[in-house]
Amino acid sequence: MNIILVPYDFSAQSQLALDWSVSLSLKTKSKVILLYVHESQGFIPSIIRPQDDEELLEHINDQLDTVAAKITLSTGADVEVKVLTGRVYRVIVEVAASIKATFIVMGMRSHFPDERDEKPMPGRNTSRVIRMAGCPVITLAGNALPAGFSYLLLPLDLTKITRQKTAWAIRMAGFLGTGIKAVSALWTLNDPEIMARLLLQMDTVRQTIEAAGIACRTHLIETPAGEKTAVPAILDYVEKEGDIGLIVIMTQQERALVDFFVGSHAQEFIRCSPLPVMSVVPEEQAGTIY
Repeated sequence: MNIILVPYDFSAQSQLALDWSVSLSLKTKSKVILLYVHESQGFIPSIIRPQDDEELLEHINDQLDTVAAKITLSTGADVEVKVLTGRVYRVIVEVAASIKATFIVMGMRSHFPDERDEKPMPGRNTSRVIRMAGCPVITLAGNALPAGFSYLLLPLDLTKITRQKTAWAIRMAGFLGTGIKAVSALWTLNDPEIMARLLLQMDTVRQTIEAAGIACRTHLIETPAGEKTAVPAILDYVEKEGDIGLIVIMTQQERALVDFFVGSHAQEFIRCSPLPVMSVVPEEQAGTIY
């Protein structure tokens, strides 16, 4: 059985993540685990009696049970509740490993709640979960869920790790019943050698995806001069296409023949994308908790 782990703290963004997860669970017949992590910090533990803390956790558990019951009643989804104490990111990663979660789905709240023009930054817990989890982590930074989409977006590079990302994109497209748009981006379309290698790679990826029974379209995106990364150009492409509902990326910096995805492109996608972003950790890097 597929299991979707949803860290939940009653915020609007965690509710958005829960709504998205329930929709996915109905398509995949997955169980949803709703996890609240209580993390006591600073001087608070010294002034709160243990029984008060226990009462708080019981109250939170009751509230989560109510949330889960309403979802099950209205949708038929299988929702289970967990309330645990500890460091948030550690508990999330450890629970995901223990239940063999297929995905972790997290809402991402802005560090700039009073500044509407600012893009949210992944918090410490979100960033650590993305890096350490042994399963893909889907983050939602937007304030609405995509509706009626037909494709996932798969940004490509020229590394062998792209195979892992492609495999997950195929699996996710199968879950959601969508096709895949595979794109490569570079600063100039005039270099014949780079063009030839990117086109060959895109054709190979397209054949792999279509062999799995998933519709695939490919596209080369030219990045405007002066941009430090290709992410803005790719997100512009997403907006213009209007039929993409999820972006699949790797968490490590990807390297290509051109200066593609300079710096922390993963954070930029997660921070700037209005769509959910699925971060896939390279297999050799997953599962380390520190």
